[in-house]
Amino acid sequence: MTNPSAAAVPVGHSANRCALFDYGFRPFFLLSGLYAVLVVPVWLYRFAHASTPFGLLPPMYWHSHEMIYGFVMAAVAGFMLTAVPSWTGSRGFAGAPLIGAVLCWALGRVAMSAVGEVPFWITAAAELALIPLLLALLAPPIFRSGNRNAPLLVVLTVLWLIDAVFLYALAKGEVLLAGSAIRLAIDLVLILVTVIGGRIVPAFTGNAIRARGEEPRIVTRKPVEIAAIASMVAIAAVDVFAPDAMLSGAVALLAAAVHITRMSGWRSFRARDPIVWVLHVAYAWLPIGLALKGASLLGHADWAMKWQHALTMGVFGTMILAVMTRASLGHTGRPLVVSRAIAIAYLILTVGTAVRVFGVALMPAHYLLTVSVAGLAWEIAFGIFVAVYAPILWAPRADGKPG
Repeated sequence: MTNPSAAAVPVGHSANRCALFDYGFRPFFLLSGLYAVLVVPVWLYRFAHASTPFGLLPPMYWHSHEMIYGFVMAAVAGFMLTAVPSWTGSRGFAGAPLIGAVLCWALGRVAMSAVGEVPFWITAAAELALIPLLLALLAPPIFRSGNRNAPLLVVLTVLWLIDAVFLYALAKGEVLLAGSAIRLAIDLVLILVTVIGGRIVPAFTGNAIRARGEEPRIVTRKPVEIAAIASMVAIAAVDVFAPDAMLSGAVALLAAAVHITRMSGWRSFRARDPIVWVLHVAYAWLPIGLALKGASLLGHADWAMKWQHALTMGVFGTMILAVMTRASLGHTGRPLVVSRAIAIAYLILTVGTAVRVFGVALMPAHYLLTVSVAGLAWEIAFGIFVAVYAPILWAPRADGKPG
């Protein structure tokens, strides 16, 4: 079997030229990795010094907002700008439109780090510019082709509306409203993971098992698939009106059971390759986090109090790292085999997440230490990603094809 990375380079094709804006995943995956590396040290410094640019809002809200609308949104933008052309058979996004989207993302990050330095309407305009541009790029090919993924545009729109509400809360110093906006944004991203992860994890696992010459026997059941999505929508609805009530805990436990049932058909223990098993680890943090949420709200269990980090650092962080490392190889004409360094990054991030989620309960007198260790693990994992993948994302495809 020919190694795609060793394919001949076509005449006139320069292997040294910058291809960063040749396809949607390239700049946004790199930005997501870089921002992951940069934003956590800034947060840890602000956490230690109780410093925030968000005025009357607690420092954690800057951290939460930037992890969602900085780190996560860069990865979502890269994924959507790459997936939609594949789904619809349309031309990929490159050049000026892609550069414009990157600039909108960057302006938003600058704006949210310098709140109060300029008139607030300028801050809001900069922060809210990216998603409308993404919708303008993504909607035409989706609607022209009648693609089934049109509801993802609704999710993006709701994420934009939530960001607008958060900005209003920021301007008015409304702590409760800002907290509600952050919770709902997290729930929306979890819905995205439920929908997209529910497709790619069993599909990629089946492909990997089949490539070994074995029968995959992946099981997906439509009622369970519907229940998984419905349970996450229910969580989002309850979190709007009663986020800390017993009802929220009960719904979380029910959702955890549904996700465990869903994963039971995915043959997780037959996922041997790092590029595959990391997807299962990422998705597994979803029922773990929801079960911890239920235990915390219903049983007031101290050991489960950091459940939200299982859903953010665990689900968001691990799934984004998994998808970026896989998609970057596939879309640059390289074999779907990650390096040993990336496999180590997967493990480091998993251990770091476990420390963040359970470390406080195990070492209650050393809270800052557990936070620092978890932050260091995050830094190392995404630092490895940037070091390994920056040259891949910057360079043209290994097989000489466009994109």
